[in-house]
Amino acid sequence: MSARASAREQGGSAQPPTPAAGGPPQPFLRSRWVAAPAHVYELGPAAGLPAGFRAAGVACGIKPSGREDVGLLVCDARAPASAARFTASGTLAAPVLVCQERCRLHALRAVLANSGCANAATGARGLDDAAKTQGAAAIAVGADAAEVALASTGAISHHLPVQAMLQGILAARAQLRADGDGDFQRAIHTTDSSEKRANLELALSGGRVRLSAQCKGAGMISPRFATMLCFIETDAALAAETAELLLGVCVQRSFERATVDGQLSTNDTVILISSGAAGVGVEPHSEDELRFGEALDALLRQLAIMLVADGEGAGRIARVVARGGHEPSVESAARAVANSPLDKCALHGGDPNWGRIAQAVGGALPGTAPLALDIAIEGIRVCGAGTAIDHDEDALRAAAQRDEVELELGLPGEGAETEVFFSDLSHEYVRINAEYTT
Repeated sequence: MSARASAREQGGSAQPPTPAAGGPPQPFLRSRWVAAPAHVYELGPAAGLPAGFRAAGVACGIKPSGREDVGLLVCDARAPASAARFTASGTLAAPVLVCQERCRLHALRAVLANSGCANAATGARGLDDAAKTQGAAAIAVGADAAEVALASTGAISHHLPVQAMLQGILAARAQLRADGDGDFQRAIHTTDSSEKRANLELALSGGRVRLSAQCKGAGMISPRFATMLCFIETDAALAAETAELLLGVCVQRSFERATVDGQLSTNDTVILISSGAAGVGVEPHSEDELRFGEALDALLRQLAIMLVADGEGAGRIARVVARGGHEPSVESAARAVANSPLDKCALHGGDPNWGRIAQAVGGALPGTAPLALDIAIEGIRVCGAGTAIDHDEDALRAAAQRDEVELELGLPGEGAETEVFFSDLSHEYVRINAEYTT
């Protein structure tokens, strides 16, 4: 995909920190669909993790490529606060089941993650393997097993190589460091072609705090919860209830709005951990809670867009916005367009074939009378109340060939609105998934 990075305006009275050596970092909050809060500053990939966190990523032979495949993230705080969200799939992977059944999800102190094996559809053995690695990681970092979350990604049905995992845990423990987030990031990659990582600083009334995240995902992405792993760290002091509230709201506005192929994974996991090491509290119902929520929202929305942009073989992305008077209808319409193979092929070719948009909406909302549907592409209205509108064909074609394309749907009524981010469908997507396990 061609570069879409653009200069980001800084605002507010606080001054951004001095860039790390080697020049200013590339912008993270770069999509036009993400509002960059004035009180949030980008530190770049070399900044390391927030205070109270260490991470590592090592290679232990799970991936055939020989790249990093076991990651360990540790919060050194005695009483951290955390929150988690998991896939809505009916075929939950062993690490998700173990987390839901055995973890104190509001007091996590560590995450053990691996790529190269999803440990999904592996039955009782998979659960036992997951529990063994959880226990080993707990001993390695000096935590209770219930404080260690698990996350796996890779091919479904393969058994977890426990011995390799145990060796990886010991190797990762020896390499834990405050700037180990890059290695940890690489340890969770599968078909990702780009890094999805951020280190931010934000100004609150009590001082500055840090907010970092590492994310993976490129295929099997569905708007029911995006197929991905994401780990978020902050040195702000959050209550468990605050972490739970903010993560839930922000996930709904980000990862649940993303689709590459409409396929829901067995392993989706998002975890937020607060160390409180900055000594700056975020009180419920305060201005600081709002400011922290705005920062977290921008962080996760940008990551969600990066997931879509890195969709296997993707070359162009789009946002479909649907408005009308009936919430289920606007949601169905938006998702029908975002997951339509025809619309995704048109997006790939920069072809403004809006008839495919109309058919996708009609298929999602069947009825006995013509639907009064409005369609616009990059603000150019092509259909009004179900009827074609004269427009500038050259301007429309140019608009459809942008890197980020916005589609707007208008349904009868007012009051409901939704959005879905999606990627195109390319020859490369078919090749990657045709060869995934071979």
